[in-house]
Amino acid sequence: MSGNSLKTTCKVVRPLMSLDHCDARRRVMGLYRAYFRYIPHLLQQFDIPKNECECKCKLREYFYKHADVTDIRVIDMLIIKGYINLKEMTNNWQQKGHVMAHWNPTHVPKPQDFMGKFLEGLD
Repeated sequence: MSGNSLKTTCKVVRPLMSLDHCDARRRVMGLYRAYFRYIPHLLQQFDIPKNECECKCKLREYFYKHADVTDIRVIDMLIIKGYINLKEMTNNWQQKGHVMAHWNPTHVPKPQDFMGKFLEGLD
């Protein structure tokens, strides 16, 4: 009885694109290079008030944000989303406001406990 339920719960899933971690890493590096090469065109095309160094730092930040992902299917899905975003920028489907939204300040939650408020200088 328990052997049958074990067989039904252990289903092997198909990979989206990459077969192993080496293949996924190769695809991630290809996406990174594609974005890296597009940065000068991005600055010229959208006329954003950022320099090339700031754009490269933001690109690095986005890739490091997902550095701890180890599931190959999740990595493949992030790669697909990255290529879709790059294609939207190259075809001018995104506007200047969409590109500048990447530099919006991140929301830092206010501390709720006494020590956190004390250290922040709040009430």
